[in-house]
Amino acid sequence: MSDIFLGLGGGEKQMLILSRANRHGMIAGATGTGKTVTLQGIAESFSAEGVPVFVADVKGDLAGIAMPGSPAHKAHEKLVARAAEIGLEGFAYSDNPAVFWDLYGEQGHPIRTTISEMGPLLLARLMGLNDTQEGVLNIAFRFADEQGLLLLDLADLQSVLAYTAENASELSARFGNVTKASVGTIQRQLLQLESQGAGQFFGEPALEIDDFLRCDDQGRGYINVLAADKLMQSPKLYATFLLWLLSELFETLPEVGDPEKPKLVFFFDEAHLLFDDVPEALEEKIEQVVRLIRSKGVGVYFVTQNPIDIPEKVAGQLGNRVQHALRAFTPRDQKAIRAAADTFRINPDLDVATAITELKVGEALVSTLLEDGSPSITQRTLIRPPRSRLGPLTPKERAIIQSVSPHDGKYDTRVERESAMEVLAHKAADAAAVAEEVEAKGKEEVAKQPRKTTSVWAKAGNAAAGAAAASAGAVIAGALRGKKSSARPVASAATAAAGEVATEIGKAFGFPGLGRFARNLLGGLMR
Repeated sequence: MSDIFLGLGGGEKQMLILSRANRHGMIAGATGTGKTVTLQGIAESFSAEGVPVFVADVKGDLAGIAMPGSPAHKAHEKLVARAAEIGLEGFAYSDNPAVFWDLYGEQGHPIRTTISEMGPLLLARLMGLNDTQEGVLNIAFRFADEQGLLLLDLADLQSVLAYTAENASELSARFGNVTKASVGTIQRQLLQLESQGAGQFFGEPALEIDDFLRCDDQGRGYINVLAADKLMQSPKLYATFLLWLLSELFETLPEVGDPEKPKLVFFFDEAHLLFDDVPEALEEKIEQVVRLIRSKGVGVYFVTQNPIDIPEKVAGQLGNRVQHALRAFTPRDQKAIRAAADTFRINPDLDVATAITELKVGEALVSTLLEDGSPSITQRTLIRPPRSRLGPLTPKERAIIQSVSPHDGKYDTRVERESAMEVLAHKAADAAAVAEEVEAKGKEEVAKQPRKTTSVWAKAGNAAAGAAAASAGAVIAGALRGKKSSARPVASAATAAAGEVATEIGKAFGFPGLGRFARNLLGGLMR
């Protein structure tokens, strides 16, 4: 195991120490200064050391990381010359193990989660709800939990909201004010989300986080590439998805402290989108997740044009920094230059503020954490060239790589099972049937008939239909202990059954919150 070679600066090799790579970092610089190439080189270096990587491909050119570079590339001579200039011995083009993902399922495996796992806090942010509307959304979630209704997709949430509107008076008496106007606003926002294609993101099979943590048979970490060129047309969905993914990583992974190397490195490109118009409460939770997730062995690297786009409390946690050139065209640019210069450790031989405006393409100021945790002296550095292709894949190349994916067939087909929409539809149909029977036979005659109530075990069996068989005992026991399960709803019959059983047990013992143990991290932190 060796550390990551970033480039040559001040006559010395500039290294990113693997055991300090989970202390997060930032790659910043104006458009066209080399940020993406730097990101690509660092990502493939992590992969070579057995560290899985997640990266969003916002322009479509990062997918080339799966293919070796070529002498026919227009930049070939510059790349070879740079490798020789910085002493990168044995430089040769090579590919990297990659897995492609796409929320829309067009350029990679679909990524899905359930409405329940996303939780009301992130959904409220995604839909731009105000405090009152967010409160109503929380009530809808609370009602679904108490009734044991599975919220898997947008249709389920729409059904629960429709029920909420129809029974606003009853729910208001129990949970607080519920207005039909607020419910209507939420429903309209859901329709807008669906028109943006977000409906494909919600459903099953839900993503298993462990699939991001794999290495190939040569011990190289898989580089998980999210196709984000289309997703960037819905910037709030993009940012909310990545924030959800961070929270899932935090919730799922065990504490490891400071490992010899990260379990995963997460590159957040266009990072400013995460903080645009974010409520103060959510910003605090983002800061908290970033601060705590490093103890799970996850390194988060923010990639952005302007370093002042990252809030100060978050930026203060980014120990490894690569700063490409900034342009001093406006007062805001000048402020960014001063702010960036102030975050670097002083080098008496280097005027950092001046250097930031003079850096050439492929050149950056670098400061990383040393073994003792202190930042290294800032050096003007020639960045190492990547060994993989600079540029996109052809559709044929992508299809071939996709066909040998370790997850081939696992996520590609959507799974449908009984959830809130079906349950509420059945209830409505039953109510209509009873009304007809009352009209035909009379209320007293119908009241004499035995109730048709499904037992808890029958409910569990219904919920588990279509899922793989497994023991429900461990999941239920974990729920009774108050331990959150990292399993996904479709992972097994145990997961499907446990939700029904835990809800009924919770009711029997007077703990209605028992059915909420799988709520996502951020929603849990807010309660």
